[in-house]
Amino acid sequence: MMNSVLMTVVLTVAAYLIGSISFAVVSSKLFGLADPRTYGSKNPGATNVLRSGNKKAAIVTLIGDAAKGWLPVFLAVLLQDKYGLGDLDIALIAIAVFIGHLWPVFFNFVGGKGVATAAGVLLGLNVWLGVATLVTWLVVAYAFRYSSLAALVAALFAPFYYGLLFGTDPQLGAVILMSILLVLRHSQNIANLVAGKESRIGSKSKGAQKK
Repeated sequence: MMNSVLMTVVLTVAAYLIGSISFAVVSSKLFGLADPRTYGSKNPGATNVLRSGNKKAAIVTLIGDAAKGWLPVFLAVLLQDKYGLGDLDIALIAIAVFIGHLWPVFFNFVGGKGVATAAGVLLGLNVWLGVATLVTWLVVAYAFRYSSLAALVAALFAPFYYGLLFGTDPQLGAVILMSILLVLRHSQNIANLVAGKESRIGSKSKGAQKK
């Protein structure tokens, strides 16, 4: 019992710290770009980094943010039997890494909107769950060219996919909470979509290049 509790605490704290690494900021520094929090949507995420015109930096951001969401959850699932971790433990770890991305301790608690990290978490919980959600994002993004709209639709479908595959358990609660937080983080995007002012995928922004 003690090993299970201790492992849950260790993995939860580690998940939050891993989630607090902003790959948008890190990749921007590596590629000599301005801080993504200073231009475009001012969101430290792959879509905003793409507005710099540097596709490599955007790809690094996307992979990094997704990987950091996947790793703690994957490890928790992997160690589940060895340390007696339950569904609730894994749910806490999943939420912790997502919260770390939204409110990172390393960046004054100012983080991104969580799309790539949420995708990584879902892949960590179950590959098919993650794939179904990613396909939903891709279909909407391809059809409408709005990253935010694709994220919102995928967030709404993710709990449905989980319930369909696995039924009701604490991990479904974690998926629902992530979806709610993701929608809340996109409140301005929703307003922009309604007003017809939302930027499309691939649009560039001034101020992304360092002088």
